[in-house]
Amino acid sequence: MLSLPVRPSALLPCLPLSRSLLLHRHFLAGTRTLHSSFGPHFQTLNPSIRKPNPSTEKLSPSILSRTGITVTCNRYNSWHSPRRYTHSTTAMEQLQQQVEGLNLNAITEFPNCYPDVNPLDVYRAHLANVLTEVTGVDKNIIYPALSWTQSLDKGDLVLAAPALRLPKGGPKPDQIVQDWAAKFPENDPLFEKPHVHSYFMSFFFKGAPLVNSILPTILQKGKTFGTNPSLGLKDPKEPSAGRKKIIVEFSSPNIAKPFHAGHLRSTIIGGFLGNLYEGAGWDVTRINYLGDWGKQYGLLALAFEKFGDEKALEQDPINHLFQLYVRINTEMTEEKEQIAKRKEAGEDVTEAEANSLDEQARRYFKKMTDRDEKALAMWKKFRDLSIVRYKQTYARLNIHFDEYSGESQVSEADMADIGKQLEEKKISKEDNGAQLIDFSELVPGKEGKRLEKPLVRKRDGTALYLTRDISELLARHAKYNFDKMIYVVASAQDLHLKQLFKIIELLGHKDIADKCQHINFGLVLGMSTRKGTVKFLDDILRDVADKMHETMRKNEDKYNQVENPEAVADVLGISSVMVQDMTGKRINNYTFNMDQMTSFEGDTGPYLQYAHARVCSIKRKAGLSDEEIASADFSLLTEAHAVNIVRLLAQWPDVFSNTLRTLEPTTVLAYLFKMTHALSSSYDVLRIMGSEPAVLKARMALYEAAHIVLGNGMRLLGLSPVERM
Repeated sequence: MLSLPVRPSALLPCLPLSRSLLLHRHFLAGTRTLHSSFGPHFQTLNPSIRKPNPSTEKLSPSILSRTGITVTCNRYNSWHSPRRYTHSTTAMEQLQQQVEGLNLNAITEFPNCYPDVNPLDVYRAHLANVLTEVTGVDKNIIYPALSWTQSLDKGDLVLAAPALRLPKGGPKPDQIVQDWAAKFPENDPLFEKPHVHSYFMSFFFKGAPLVNSILPTILQKGKTFGTNPSLGLKDPKEPSAGRKKIIVEFSSPNIAKPFHAGHLRSTIIGGFLGNLYEGAGWDVTRINYLGDWGKQYGLLALAFEKFGDEKALEQDPINHLFQLYVRINTEMTEEKEQIAKRKEAGEDVTEAEANSLDEQARRYFKKMTDRDEKALAMWKKFRDLSIVRYKQTYARLNIHFDEYSGESQVSEADMADIGKQLEEKKISKEDNGAQLIDFSELVPGKEGKRLEKPLVRKRDGTALYLTRDISELLARHAKYNFDKMIYVVASAQDLHLKQLFKIIELLGHKDIADKCQHINFGLVLGMSTRKGTVKFLDDILRDVADKMHETMRKNEDKYNQVENPEAVADVLGISSVMVQDMTGKRINNYTFNMDQMTSFEGDTGPYLQYAHARVCSIKRKAGLSDEEIASADFSLLTEAHAVNIVRLLAQWPDVFSNTLRTLEPTTVLAYLFKMTHALSSSYDVLRIMGSEPAVLKARMALYEAAHIVLGNGMRLLGLSPVERM
C-alpha cells in the first residue's frame, strides 16, 4: 500500500487573496511538445505509462475552460533578492497560441497555495480542477488531499479516495478510483493517466512542462528558491502589518567552562531552527541563555585570587578558568573529606566549616547578589572573556546570537515578586520552611501527578532555577511580545519545561504558555575520554579536521588545487560532526563515531560536501557564464535521468514547508541525500564534456539548478558548502 505523507500546506495557515498573480513567465515553456519526456528507462520502470500521439497534444477547449490552471495567491516578493537569471521565452504566450480556451485571468483560490515560490502548487491546483470534473468532489477538498509519494517510481502525487469524504453506502473506494482513472483526460498537459493501487490514484508529471517550468524558476530565484516568507506574515491580507516574532533559545553553556559536547546538539538544532523560521519569513531572535550565576562563580573567584594568572587569562580565558575551577574544586572536595573525618572523630569543626572554601564561595556569591562592585567586576570579566571565546566556536559552526542573556540577568526583586504571586494565588505552599508547588492539588488527573512537587524557594529564601525561568519567560514576553518561543533543551529537561509552562498558565498567562514550545533531543553517547572525562568540542573539531586533512592529502593533484586546504578540512570536519548529529530524529540518542562520520562512503557530511564540490567542478569545466546557461533550450532534457532530477528538485519547496511542521533537520538531510544519489547516477548518462553545445548548455542548466538547491539545503542546515576538495 502506498503511504500518504501529510501535505504540509494543509497544516499551515490559509493565506487568502492579496492580488492577482499570473503564472510565472516560464511556466509550461516548451509545451508545443506535450508528450511524455520520461524516456525509455522510465517507461521500463513504469510500463503502463503511455507515450501519447502528437496528434492529441492539444487540450479540448471544453476541458481547458473547466480546468484553468492560473492561480491567484499571496506573495511577498519584497523578501526576495533580485533573480539571477532571465529567459526570453514567453511560455504563456506560446501556450495561448496552441490551446484555444485557456483563460489566464481564471482565478482559483486554494488554501496555502503559493505558485510564486512553489511551482508544484500550480500542478496541484490544476489537478484539483481536473479531478473535480472527474469525481464531482469539491476542488477545495481535493487540493489538500493531494499528497507526496515515498519515491519517484510511485509517482509524484497520490490521492486516497477515503480522504475525499465520500458518502457512505456508495461503491467501494477501490472501485471508485478505477472509474475515476478511466475518466481522466487522455491529453492532460501536465499529468499522465493515473495509476491505481487499491483506493489510491498515483499521478506522474509529464516531463516537458515540468522541466520548462521548474528549471527557470530555480535559476531565477537562486538562494531564495524553496523558502516561503509569506508564512511569517502577521496578517496575510496586509503584508505591511509586519512579520511574526519568534524567540529561539539554544546552546546555553556555562561560562568559564569549555564548550563541551553536551551543548553540541542544542547548538546545531537551534541554529537550524533559526534558519528555518527566517526562511519562512518570521522575525527571529536567537538567544543564548548562559549559565552565568551561582555559588560556583564565587568559588571560581577564590581560585583566581589564589592561583590565577592575568596573562594566561587574556591569552586563553576559557581553559585557564576551567583549570582553576578544577583545581579549587579538587581542594574543596579534599577539605570536605578532612572535615568530615575530624567530625567523626569528635573534634570541634565549627571554625573549619566557617572558613572552608565552600563557605567562602557562598559568602563571595552573596557579595555578588548584594551588587558588590569589586565582586561583580571580577565576575563580569570572566563572563565577557568567555563570550568572546564562545563566539569564535559559534562562528565555525555558522551560528550567531542576537542576545547573550543569562541567569544573572534575572533580578532578585522579580523573583521575589513571582514568589509572592505564587503564594497569593495559592499555587505554591509552605513545606518545612520551603515553598513548593504540589501539582496534584492544582491539575486534575494523571497530568497533575506527573508534574510532581517542584521547589520554587529554599528554606533560606534562595530562589531556585524554576523560579528564575518563570521570571525570565515573563520578562521576555514583556520585552519582545513574541508570537512563539522555542526552548532547544535536552529531553532530560522535559519535566522542568512542562512544569514551567504549566506554572505560567496557572499564574493567569495561558496565552503566553501556549506560545512556548520545548524542542527536545536525545544524548550523544561515546564522547568521553578513556579516563571518563568530558571531551570538549574544540578538541573534537580539531580531531575531525585533522582526519579530513589527512584524507585530502591522499589525492595530491586535487589537494594542490585547493586554495586553503586547512580551512576546507576544518569545514569538512565540522560537516562530519553536524551531519552525524542531524541524521536521525532529534529525540534519538546516537553514538559518536569518528570513523563513520568522516567517511566518504554512505550518507555522511563529507559525502554531501563532495556532491556539492563535484557539481561545482562540472560548472568550472563547462566554462559557461550564468547568462549562457540562462539561454539553454530546456526541451533538450528528455532523458529519464534528467527528468527524474527535475522531479526531485521540484520537491524542495514542499520539503521546506514540511520541515516547518516536523522541525526535524533529518527531513532536509534525507531529501538532500536522495537528490545527490540521483545526481551521482546521472553523470555517466548526462555528460557535459564532449556533448553538442546546445545539449551541453541544457545539461549545465540542470546541474546548476541542482547546485542551487543542494547549496540552499546545506545552508539551511547550517553547513558551509565547499567548492573544491
